Amino acid sequence: MSERRRAGATVIPKGRPPADKALLQPQSIVAVDHQTDSWRVLRFVSEFVEGFDVLSEIGTAVTCFGSARIPRDHPMYQLGIEVGAALASRGVAVITGGGPGMMEAINRGCLEAGGLSVGCNIELPNEQALNDFVEVGIEFRHFFVRKMMFVKYARGFVIFPGGFGTLDELFEAVTLAQTGKIDHFPIVLFGSQYWSGLLTWLKQNALANGMVSREDMTLIQVTDDPEEAAELATSARPEVETAPFKADAQ
Repeated sequence: MSERRRAGATVIPKGRPPADKALLQPQSIVAVDHQTDSWRVLRFVSEFVEGFDVLSEIGTAVTCFGSARIPRDHPMYQLGIEVGAALASRGVAVITGGGPGMMEAINRGCLEAGGLSVGCNIELPNEQALNDFVEVGIEFRHFFVRKMMFVKYARGFVIFPGGFGTLDELFEAVTLAQTGKIDHFPIVLFGSQYWSGLLTWLKQNALANGMVSREDMTLIQVTDDPEEAAELATSARPEVETAPFKADAQ
């Protein structure tokens, strides 16, 4: 494996709250002067620039989400490896959150199949580190910057079972597609049994009450097959692709 290139890496002193937490606290809780929030904008810009600088070179990619809590002996972990490999075999890079669990499985499958494995990590209180199968790693301090990178440099999503973070990423992707902020952008849910309850609720409540349309529901596709997931996720690939990113290029 080539040496990782990291952009935006941070070292947080012990006892200091994560950047997102400090940003969102009311001024009465965080004792700062009135100019602090304005100066934070420079940090945001720095993270955007660093992320754009690295990810603009990776070529066509698919972003994959999933729980950090899935162990390596879970059946879904092996399926994640297979999806990562299937995406790599189609010549696309894989972007994940760079952590353990499903993220590790997808990065592992992609890397072992010869693809470009990318991880966009986030500063968390438990010091979540990049997994060992990330070839190009970027560390972010703010969720909203990281989420921009997930969308901007991907041509599709594959979303595995996960918790609140995964659901947040799912519904952001669907909202962007529904409102036309992104063009044809495949959104694939992997694991029909896991997602069946949510999809039933959407049909029986959101759709039945007119909160979403039937057309909105077609934005989401479901599969249990790694090859089908990869095929669906890459169905919006551009006709002309950029050259593959070289992880050791500097």
